[in-house]
Amino acid sequence: MNKLEEIVQRKKIEVAGAKRNTPIGELEASPLFKRPTLSLKKRIQDNTSPAIIAEFKRRSPSRGEINSNVTPTQVAMGYQKAGATGVSVLTDMVAFGGSNHDLIMLRQHTEVPVLRKEFIIDPYQVVEAKAIGADVVLLIAACLEPTQLKDLAQAAQELGLDVLMEVHSQEELDSHLNRYVSVVGVNNRNLKTFEVSIQNSLDLADKIPSDFVKISESGLKTPEDIITLYKAGYKGFLIGETFMKTPDPGAACAQLIQQIEQLLNPEAIL
Repeated sequence: MNKLEEIVQRKKIEVAGAKRNTPIGELEASPLFKRPTLSLKKRIQDNTSPAIIAEFKRRSPSRGEINSNVTPTQVAMGYQKAGATGVSVLTDMVAFGGSNHDLIMLRQHTEVPVLRKEFIIDPYQVVEAKAIGADVVLLIAACLEPTQLKDLAQAAQELGLDVLMEVHSQEELDSHLNRYVSVVGVNNRNLKTFEVSIQNSLDLADKIPSDFVKISESGLKTPEDIITLYKAGYKGFLIGETFMKTPDPGAACAQLIQQIEQLLNPEAIL
């Protein structure tokens, strides 16, 4: 059993417990469940420059502790001030140190779309995402069967949530892409070797149908990387560790956005 399979098995147990503790009816009665959602897809499409989806991430399985000195509130406000198009938050506790409470706190302090980054395997988690204030859910092709991903994407769309489908290969793209997906994200991390290269996004850029919004994820560190991918057709860029490993993630986000703008419009600084 590989790491991803272990996570999925653990998640099944977690979801079963959540269903016992908080029935779906209770989730649907949440005040946040009734709020109108914000479309990340539309926000990205409306951008005239690379759209940054900035992530709140306490730790990761590969890196360990990343930043324990900042709060979701501080980071959310910093990212919004920096000009992030959207905000992502990890809600998995075991692998990433996240929680639903982190997302609720971010939701309260930002007016941009919020992505729930989670290992979603059950329709319950889609309802839960809306109940805690998410606007977008992540569906990872590597841990879902094609029909399962399609059903979850349809359930999300029916609740007014955008769907970010994450793929690592052309095989996953070909087998899992469906009409309920809002945004296709290419993860630059090789799940077998854990090596990261933006070449993965470049290789898949032309394979994603043009009617889907494309974003690149993982290993994005420099403005040059982002411009290269932007010119290849990617409109959005999900960035976590590059910001979170600094003392002030919001300031790091603002600096990167400014550097991107300067490279795209050098005459603007003259």
